[in-house]
Amino acid sequence: MNSFDLGALGTDARTDVLVVGAGLAGLHTATLLARHGHDVLLVDRRASLSSAIRTTGIFVRKTLDDFPLPPEHLGPPIRRVLLYPPDLRRPVSLVSARDEYRVGDMGPLYASTAAAATAAGVRIALGTRYAGRRGRTFHLIGRDGPATIRARFVVGADGARSGVARDLGLDRNRHLLVGAEEVFGLAGHDLDDEPPTFHCVLDPTLAPGYLAWVVNDGQHAHVGVAGYGDRFPEGLRGALRRFSASAPGLAGVELPDTVERRGGPIPVGGVLRRISCADGILVGDAAGAVSPLTAGGLDPCLRLSEFAAEVLDDALRTGRPDALSPYDGAALRARFQGRLLLRRGLAQVRTPAVATAAFALLRTRAGRAAAGRVLFGDKSFPLPGPQPAPAPSG
Repeated sequence: MNSFDLGALGTDARTDVLVVGAGLAGLHTATLLARHGHDVLLVDRRASLSSAIRTTGIFVRKTLDDFPLPPEHLGPPIRRVLLYPPDLRRPVSLVSARDEYRVGDMGPLYASTAAAATAAGVRIALGTRYAGRRGRTFHLIGRDGPATIRARFVVGADGARSGVARDLGLDRNRHLLVGAEEVFGLAGHDLDDEPPTFHCVLDPTLAPGYLAWVVNDGQHAHVGVAGYGDRFPEGLRGALRRFSASAPGLAGVELPDTVERRGGPIPVGGVLRRISCADGILVGDAAGAVSPLTAGGLDPCLRLSEFAAEVLDDALRTGRPDALSPYDGAALRARFQGRLLLRRGLAQVRTPAVATAAFALLRTRAGRAAAGRVLFGDKSFPLPGPQPAPAPSG
């Protein structure tokens, strides 16, 4: 993909919408707006969209059903989940009758999504840092120096610690996990014909307040840990090294010297209350659009981006000063109370003994049913109005 040259903007550059951040949320919002006929400039500080990837790339069934993701950039379907206590003995096995997860090859997937955005008319300037605003004039720093552009609206898709949110006076994430992951190929490894499996370990000494995981789809293995940053007794990287040494599902596999490393903050406080103002909106992690319980953010980012594009399209066409008011985080947040309560409960699991006791409940019929609803449920990110129509199967 050829990056747009900021120097071509000129001295009186204008656009309908400036999108800051080229993750899936920013790319999807920009593409939809361009398809509505609006002029869109998208900037990202990365020189390449395949670098500094922060997501595990796990797509759930609802996303796969409702959004046309390129199948060539998705791994094999996963139906099996194993939940482990701290001692890794007697895992709880859950198997769905449906394909529940697929792991994206995120570098090529970002490139494919960016190509679709460019084809829709989005100008994408990589290696370009957002440097603040004055009114509706936004300051950017590109490869060849600073530039300014006037935009009717700005979209903050710039991650959990959003600079756009700060400049717009909107809410910012306060409840964060931190995560780290290593990804490597499995070519040449004999894994005893194990079906694609999602291994989850509940151990607060490895992942305080969250999980350690291995996603093994037979093509790649993702090995990661996440939790509250101030609770890791040996640090995040130390916990990842310890987990990698005995991670379930990888018996007999020697980790290669070169792996893809990912990591970053994960907002788990629920969608923020103030995610829009007269000058712009937030999407994706910047808006807190992540499940508080599972920390899954790919499905919420795509659904919230569709709502954002709908509201921005109306604002651009009507020019009404209150046109962005329907984009109300407080109204969305009210639908997350159950998941927020479960998040607070998970945050209290601080010792291996408590985690082990929780597994006594998971092994009951009711516990397995509850885990199945969380892992294989049909719910998605709750939005007002109609949801996208499911794509035809097959």
